[in-house]
Amino acid sequence: MPLPLLLFDCDGTLVDSEPLLAEEMARGLNTVGLPFASSDYLGEFRGARFRRIVAELQTRYGEVDADQLNRMEQTMRANLADRLANELTTIPGARESLDALARYPSAVVSNGPETKIRTALNATGLSHYFDHRLFSGYTANCWKPEPCLHLHAASIMGFAAKDCIAIDDALVGVRAALQAGMTVIHLNRFPDAEATPEGAIMISNMYQLPAVVEQLTHERWPATMPHHSTEK
Repeated sequence: MPLPLLLFDCDGTLVDSEPLLAEEMARGLNTVGLPFASSDYLGEFRGARFRRIVAELQTRYGEVDADQLNRMEQTMRANLADRLANELTTIPGARESLDALARYPSAVVSNGPETKIRTALNATGLSHYFDHRLFSGYTANCWKPEPCLHLHAASIMGFAAKDCIAIDDALVGVRAALQAGMTVIHLNRFPDAEATPEGAIMISNMYQLPAVVEQLTHERWPATMPHHSTEK
């Protein structure tokens, strides 16, 4: 029996892109007359698909011309790509966790476009951990909080949902993976402001991840564990 498949979210889990994303989102939305602050993304909308955010704002503040929205989104994504390439850093502990868990099969599962995922991983030097094992909501045409993106990634990787561990910082991703029937680790970096959903395992930083994954593997996939440690 193989080791469990680790499915990592990208933004806010591996890379600290959310502050940049929130700033560019606020700038773009305000140019088309949709009131939005960076704090709105980091609070109410963290991890949500951009078009879902736009739809919700339009119900609150009124419709915006579709062509205008498309132009704004193109400009926003271009500005964001430039900032990701030049300003992006990893989440503390992410690289160390990936090194410690290198023997596990892994992939990235993100609501963002594949180009954005690649830009983020290349900019932070994390791309070699995953190669082409990147699963985007835009490629699969399904997004968190629906479970289909996680299930799509697991299927392509050849794993049943029950043999996957999903790691996500955003509630939309945690809920999606729980609904998919996976073991879920919630990177809750804001425990005072956010409750971890029932059924998920909370960690407060990525340095804690390897020990939790190894413990879960020992408990739930014992046949995969070596009788004697061969770790260096």
